[in-house]
Amino acid sequence: MSVAMSWIVTPSLEVSNCFGYLETAREGTRVLDPSRLGSRDKNMRCGGRLEKGKLRKWSSKSFNAEYSYSCLGGSELENGSIFPVHSSMVVSADGDMAVSSEKKVYDVVLKQAALVKRQFRSDEELEVKPEMILPGTLSLLSEAYDRCGEVCAEYAKTFYLGTLLMTPERRRAIWAIYVWCRRTDELVDGPNASHITPSALDRWELRLEDLFKGRPFDMLDAALSDTVMKFPVDIQPFKDMIEGMRMDLKKSRYKNFDELYLYCYYVAGTVGLMSVPIMGIAPNSQATTESVYNAALALGLANQLTNILRDVGEDARRGRVYLPQDELAQAGLSDEDIFAGKVTDKWRNFMKKQIKRARMFFDEAQIGVRELSPASRWPVWASLLLYRQILDEIEANDYNNFTKRAYVSKPKKILALPVAYAKAFAPTARTSSTFLKT
Repeated sequence: MSVAMSWIVTPSLEVSNCFGYLETAREGTRVLDPSRLGSRDKNMRCGGRLEKGKLRKWSSKSFNAEYSYSCLGGSELENGSIFPVHSSMVVSADGDMAVSSEKKVYDVVLKQAALVKRQFRSDEELEVKPEMILPGTLSLLSEAYDRCGEVCAEYAKTFYLGTLLMTPERRRAIWAIYVWCRRTDELVDGPNASHITPSALDRWELRLEDLFKGRPFDMLDAALSDTVMKFPVDIQPFKDMIEGMRMDLKKSRYKNFDELYLYCYYVAGTVGLMSVPIMGIAPNSQATTESVYNAALALGLANQLTNILRDVGEDARRGRVYLPQDELAQAGLSDEDIFAGKVTDKWRNFMKKQIKRARMFFDEAQIGVRELSPASRWPVWASLLLYRQILDEIEANDYNNFTKRAYVSKPKKILALPVAYAKAFAPTARTSSTFLKT
């Protein structure tokens, strides 16, 4: 994930802020009942720096790596449960019982699903001074969304193409979320990462809270501020992603998969939870809202686990090991083996198990993609298919992810697009009770 804070990274000029009007919230193609939402039509308000009514351009020089942020999918279990919480309690080294990471994340999933079902919107009125109402703000907001689209097109080309099938409102909203995620990630993974401190992330979180209150700092914030006013998007997944960035500043090892699971949720699973209200659920879907959110989480986890397996060598050169320490030990491996970068039979066997787990999450995810609004499925399918192929490329490289970077070639990406399109508009088969409403 990647992107950067304008007052930490390097904008070409001082940036300004503004935000757009509030609209009736939508849950995909299911238009929510306006009578239950209260007033949503408010004047355009602007609380930042403007120069003669125009926004100054923001420079995206810090964007330096392609990362696709689509995350939606589904889960299906033999026991009929709606989410793979393998254990809700874990035992610490001292013998104490603690809630597992999966249970913690599942609680967040339930909350997000409940917010959408209740058509959640805060009725808190913002105190806005009359002189802050500016003419021409709609055109500035349109410019902000266009800039988000440009960033998405440049750094996530395949996903961007898929978003063009979405309705204009959804398309722009997804672009805004993508850009915020990218900026957040680049705080700890971009060219200025060495200068980022915990206090900088604290300021970034305060800035997030401001934009959710309708007080964005710059042009790109303005697009997201408008998005969260239009759709039932909650702030918690955004805060959790920032928490993942904090983990990157202070943690470079993970004792077990329970710890790694929480990290993967923070930095990638959160994107799925952000996206569900935008992507929308198909009008004829019989799936529960919770199951669709579970699916979104599964794809985020699968994507991040794939990133970790692809980047083992790159991370090792930075002194980081994003692999469960206990599972390495069980395989007869250690950090020293990873730093040595030698492919052995022990390493191959270890990698086979890691790849199998990542594919399990992809399997859980792809069931739920079928429950999305048809216009939203194509970019999600494209992302899922392309990311899953990275695992195939690791195998093709004989599990050498120390010195060889697994990637999907351009011809394969092009071939994946029509396959994703066909899957997006194929008739939905009801094969599981996991997703059915009760």
